[in-house]
Amino acid sequence: MRKLPPLRALQVFEAAARHLHFSRAATELCLTQSAVSHQVRSLEEHLGQPLFSRKGRDLLLTDKGQQLFFGVQSALDGLDSLCRQFNEVGNRELRLAVYSSFAVKWLIPRLSDFRRQHPGVRIHLEMVSGDPQISDQVADMFICGVQQHKGFWQTLLRPERLIPVCSPTLAQMLTSTLGESLTLPDSLDSLPLLSVDEVDIGPDWQRWTEAQQIPLSSSQLQSYSHVLLAIEAAIAGQGVALACDFIVEADIAAGKLVALPWPALETGFGFHFGCREWRLNEPAMAAFARWIQTQATVDGI
Repeated sequence: MRKLPPLRALQVFEAAARHLHFSRAATELCLTQSAVSHQVRSLEEHLGQPLFSRKGRDLLLTDKGQQLFFGVQSALDGLDSLCRQFNEVGNRELRLAVYSSFAVKWLIPRLSDFRRQHPGVRIHLEMVSGDPQISDQVADMFICGVQQHKGFWQTLLRPERLIPVCSPTLAQMLTSTLGESLTLPDSLDSLPLLSVDEVDIGPDWQRWTEAQQIPLSSSQLQSYSHVLLAIEAAIAGQGVALACDFIVEADIAAGKLVALPWPALETGFGFHFGCREWRLNEPAMAAFARWIQTQATVDGI
């Protein structure tokens, strides 16, 4: 006979551990925060040890809590997948967590090809601004950076390579000061620079000028919170933006943007496709994994 804690307590613990926040777990499970606290406390009493600790206002998992979290999450994800296999419709509806820039500029224009090849599989896009948590509660598939996660399979689709781009009108204006070859100047003081200030790593133009050993004043930067905004501003002729080469390839081909002949910035980041290893046995998941890798290879990897 199995000696298991109350299954409801395990479910509540998994949500609290995933969010590291009792209130958010309560919202997800349609419970009160006190009910979540009660379930976690009863589980800790059953196991005879604490599962969470606090550091200031932050909620953290103990070592045993982390170990239990991985085990419970894996078990719940396995049950979820099994139920999806019993439900043919659910097994052919896949949620993909994906960066908005990757989705809007690269993936969405290609999805009609996947739908044509696999008309019975529906893809639901979940936009994310940063690397998502690898959980079936979040999505079935992920476009993310490198994730070291047990039981998680991933493959590189495209590396991030930032190139300077601007509108054809602005490029023509720049020829009056830089010449027809648009030679990289010793200073960018006179240029309107459309900058994306990313959390933890700073403005993209700052990283680019440091790599090129060109001085930069922060007063030159027109700051945006997202690369899609900077790209649209560049298309509107408002300045020079740094954008991932494959993200703007369609805009360049359509004549909306011009790639300036200046050095690219290899950021070291890569866009990866990933999912749970065991879910690659599902026909719909395997079909999408093959398709997206083929699309990336056709594009030049």
